[in-house]
Amino acid sequence: MDRLIELLPALGQAALETLLYVGLAMLIGGVVGLVIGVLLTTTRTGGLLENKPTYWVLNVLVNFFRPIPFIILVVGLMPLARLITGTGIGDPALIFTLIFAASFGIARLVEQNLLTVPPGQIEAARAMGAGPFRIITTVLIPEGLGPLVLGYTFAFIAVVDMSAMAGAVGAGGLGDFALKYGFRQFNPWVTWSAVLLIIILVQLAQLVGNLVSRRLLRR
Repeated sequence: MDRLIELLPALGQAALETLLYVGLAMLIGGVVGLVIGVLLTTTRTGGLLENKPTYWVLNVLVNFFRPIPFIILVVGLMPLARLITGTGIGDPALIFTLIFAASFGIARLVEQNLLTVPPGQIEAARAMGAGPFRIITTVLIPEGLGPLVLGYTFAFIAVVDMSAMAGAVGAGGLGDFALKYGFRQFNPWVTWSAVLLIIILVQLAQLVGNLVSRRLLRR
């Protein structure tokens, strides 16, 4: 317990690092994933912008990268991370890999949630003379917003989980803190304190996501 008190500043720093990693991954990866997801939805057969070659390429990319375990993805993307960020280890490499993984994961969630929008609403907008971009921004995304919020909440929790492996590339965060100062030093107080913070973060995200989604679905 005394050791935990000594490490409280480091624990706070680790929590901030986790929030930074997850925040950047969700911000950038969320936007990229939204774009890919919208393209997957609209270019599929019968879609608003039906284009089979585009859909096939995007679908293959998502199916290829999404199932790869994050720790393997971290190692596999090191050369690309080094090319883009200038280093294959540390915070920049971790953030790059988190963004990469989040983008493809979110893309599939966006596609699945946007497919719940009734086709009749899209056809009605078409009949009124709305163009594809207008339909996407004023009908497709707004009507699918409730499920999308739940999807992004799920993605947020998944990214928090992935960030716990930051130590594999020399980055920080709560996962690395738990391993470095808790597990490897046989101090369960330290380990479970970090785990508790991760659980609190996840629970808060789920609570907020559920509340926002519920309000949107009641519109």
